[in-house]
Amino acid sequence: MRKIIVIGESVLDTVFLEDLPVKTFVGGRIANAAASLGLTGLPTYMVSECCTDHVGDLIVKFISSHNVDVKSIDRYTDGATAISLIFNSGGNCQRVNYIDYPSDRFDVIWPRIDKDDIVLFGSFYSIDTALRDRLAEMINYASERKAIIVYLPGFQHGINCRITKVMPAILENLEIADFVVAKQSDISDIFPGETTEKAFHNHIEYYCSNFLHINSDFSTSIFCNNKVQNFTPMKGNTENALGLQSGFVSGLIYSLVLHNITHDALSEIDEDIWKKMMDDVYSFATECAANKDNCISAPFAADRAKKLADALALFSQNML
Repeated sequence: MRKIIVIGESVLDTVFLEDLPVKTFVGGRIANAAASLGLTGLPTYMVSECCTDHVGDLIVKFISSHNVDVKSIDRYTDGATAISLIFNSGGNCQRVNYIDYPSDRFDVIWPRIDKDDIVLFGSFYSIDTALRDRLAEMINYASERKAIIVYLPGFQHGINCRITKVMPAILENLEIADFVVAKQSDISDIFPGETTEKAFHNHIEYYCSNFLHINSDFSTSIFCNNKVQNFTPMKGNTENALGLQSGFVSGLIYSLVLHNITHDALSEIDEDIWKKMMDDVYSFATECAANKDNCISAPFAADRAKKLADALALFSQNML
């Protein structure tokens, strides 16, 4: 079975409402997407880093409990695992990040990557100068192996990041990606003053022809094969943006495997196939938004695992 390699940060989020902590969970849409994919039965590998402290133990336990291989999570001994505090007060949201990484980072053991495996990466992790050389080496290798590369270019608001400084890394990531998935605020941060369509035609299309954009009303615009398809807004708890986004990308990856979209078949994704794929994407997004852990539930996962097993069995029969 095709493997899923997920590369992203490991962080523990705590949400405050009027200065009182109300919820703590493993954060990051990439880590949460890995949890959902692992539950479907897809061989999923998390490539990340966290300290050997108690917070790091909680994160690794959560990820591994969702059937995700954690051997490629670097457990460093100096510093501390990243923590993010999210303060909601009077309708305003402020995020404060506490990060204490060691100087020598990202000493990970890379999982094996084969043709048609799917690699998910992005956020600030993909442009962090401390990780850039090793990460770029791995993504380039995955591309050479003809794995499918899914790139999430956005990053948290509040992170001290000068776009002009990291733009070369962003453009390199766009160039190597097979799919780019971004939300409205991502595009506004990276290409300020430009509409989604202008950003695609001026910057993204030259590098990557498959662009999935989550609009501000949670509808989706797909730019693919010189066409644009628009889909109605996602349903469910739209206040849980993290759950929606993690479900969106995990649904996309699940659907690529379910419909046997290989690297060689990327150019063959037509409007009818996109409609089927977006059914999966939206169902995952709605499910994750309703779940306190921002990933799919066990009953939903069991149903999708069976659906996937049936599809793979049919593919095998057709190949005989």
